[in-house]
Amino acid sequence: HWRSVNNYVEKAVVSTQSTGFAMFDQTQIQEFKEAFNMIDQNHDGFICKEDLHDMLASLGQEPTDAHLEGMINEAAGPINFTMFLTMFGEKLNGTDPEETIMNAFQCFDEDSTGKVHEDYLRELLTTMGDRFTDDEVDEMFRGAPIDSDGLFDYNAFVRLIKHGSKDE
Repeated sequence: HWRSVNNYVEKAVVSTQSTGFAMFDQTQIQEFKEAFNMIDQNHDGFICKEDLHDMLASLGQEPTDAHLEGMINEAAGPINFTMFLTMFGEKLNGTDPEETIMNAFQCFDEDSTGKVHEDYLRELLTTMGDRFTDDEVDEMFRGAPIDSDGLFDYNAFVRLIKHGSKDE
């Protein structure tokens, strides 16, 4: 459930080897604090269901109540900054980079089909986070698995970038 939020802060995190606060340096902690503050929409120092809803809605998603409850219930208690950092530390510890890439794409695959429309993906890549230029998106799409309906197969794409083509 935290995959959607994970994508939101993914670029703020560098892979680390241990758990807890010790796994992050001061720069990473500051970046997490900035992400936490963006998610804490009502600025009360805690992430609640309404904060998650508003943040995900701002990303163009319409999360269900059950989805939001599931996300909140993953925490052992109220989600203040310490809990937030601990949860991400646990999520990131030992994460396979391939899984991380898949999770980023899955955030925008509401029907869990393994595909995202190329126009939607282009819009996301050029308008959110560390924005891609149109040329960078064109380069990414060159040779990418996109079917005749314009659906980008991110499972095949991740296999391609992590393992190369069958011809190599």
